[in-house]
Amino acid sequence: MMKTFDSHSFKSKLPPLRSRRTISTSSEELVEAKFLQSHQFLPLVVSPTLEEVNLVVWATQNRDFIETELGKWGCLLFRNFKVSDATQFEEFITAVSGELLEYRERSSPRSRVRGNIYTSTDFPAEQSIFLHNENSYQHAWPMKIFFFCLKSATAGGETPLADVRKVLQRIDPKIVDIFAQKQVMYVRNFGSGLGLHWHDVFQTTDKLKVEEYCQNRDIEVEWKDGNCLRTRQVRHAILKHPKTGEKVWFNHAAFFHISTLEPGLRESLLADFKESDLPNNTYYGDGTPIEPSVLDEVREAYRQETVTFPWQEGDILMLDNMLVAHGRSPFVGSRKIAVGMSETYSYSPTAVETLPPSES
Repeated sequence: MMKTFDSHSFKSKLPPLRSRRTISTSSEELVEAKFLQSHQFLPLVVSPTLEEVNLVVWATQNRDFIETELGKWGCLLFRNFKVSDATQFEEFITAVSGELLEYRERSSPRSRVRGNIYTSTDFPAEQSIFLHNENSYQHAWPMKIFFFCLKSATAGGETPLADVRKVLQRIDPKIVDIFAQKQVMYVRNFGSGLGLHWHDVFQTTDKLKVEEYCQNRDIEVEWKDGNCLRTRQVRHAILKHPKTGEKVWFNHAAFFHISTLEPGLRESLLADFKESDLPNNTYYGDGTPIEPSVLDEVREAYRQETVTFPWQEGDILMLDNMLVAHGRSPFVGSRKIAVGMSETYSYSPTAVETLPPSES
């Protein structure tokens, strides 16, 4: 028989007890929270104990519980609540987190499902997507991101997760110091026929609107021949979470770097493009190259913290976007995962984590 445990006994690090718990609302025990496996600490699964529990109603009445657990674990999986369509998914997001955000300054091809609900990505099924925090290369990003499984894949298609508090702890303190001091530069090229066009990324065909958008967000704009665009932006690599105060590895340094791509695609791109014309690439904030050994260590830190779980239709995955990174595994079959985002947060003096030498 599984032991019950008190939510107040949870610690933000590695708590000793990770079994089942029931959450009481009024006189009835409506929900239980547990981990999928004793050794896997993401996600915390929240499920109804009664068949008739309505997720939106329950979530509206228990936002404090959701916020508390999300801050501890960074990731909640709502399972077996009989959510069947994107409308109910949208209602849930609104109930727990308010207005949904439009997907701007894009890095992934997506299709609109309804309103500000999108497909998670339209990249081909055979491609893996490296772990990342949504829009961490931007001046502002969503604090929360939600995924909804409309249809699970025949095989594969998991959404890998990694706690970026722990990713940061795994990276050599000397490397952390360098990124804290130099930051990260993102160089992106649009309109070359590969990757996204700037029309899609900025959701406009008006160059003046693009320039205004970029100027307001400290993005350098360079128009090239053939209606092509190059942008450069420098962002911090390490931030403090605004609620928990914890340091997080929050950047696209590895995700956008050419060396992270699968070997065949990487070699093809380098054969066809100069380095400065690649769709995406990263450097230290001063423009100098990031050493291969550094990128290898960063990717290994993600790998060591990565956990996966199989999707079930009707699942809703809720992430604190500054605590947990996500990706995608290749898949077979017809996989349909919808995504929604909420709660904009942007750079501020309190968000930036500056580290003295040798502090991890």
